[in-house]
Amino acid sequence: MKSNYKWVLIVTILAFILSLVMSLVVTTVLENVTLTVSIIVTFLFILLGIIFDIIGVSATCGDEVAFHSMSARRVRGGKIGVKLVKNASKVSSICCDVVGDICGIISGTAGVTIIALLTTKTSINPLIISLIVTSLISSLTIGGKALGKNLAISKSTEVIAIVAKLLSIFSKK
Repeated sequence: MKSNYKWVLIVTILAFILSLVMSLVVTTVLENVTLTVSIIVTFLFILLGIIFDIIGVSATCGDEVAFHSMSARRVRGGKIGVKLVKNASKVSSICCDVVGDICGIISGTAGVTIIALLTTKTSINPLIISLIVTSLISSLTIGGKALGKNLAISKSTEVIAIVAKLLSIFSKK
């Protein structure tokens, strides 16, 4: 199997840029916020990672025939659905590896803010706080992705249809 060095380079550069932008945004947002805001931001990044994992897995399990049918009937998103499923490897790489992994890293970074805020506001041992917060973040991420994979596999056509319809809003007619 021939490796596609150009694609690897593109996805590496994309990961760098997205990671840089997302880290900058989260660091700026979490600089002087309350514990509640930090927790909300962390959960949003966990959720975003789960959603993109679902999309990536759905693309790899998607049925191209269903989208050819939608496209032939001129159903909104049909052509985009075909492209998503045809390019499942790239879609999965971007959704699961780039966005999903970056969200995991960012939620961990946001977790550091939660740990810092809890450490200064409570008398609980910082090590215990750190262990609990990191364990919660990782278990919610892993549990959510496990749940999401089941959904992605069993409802892949529906998931890709929704994504394709959303993407069609931004595409030229």
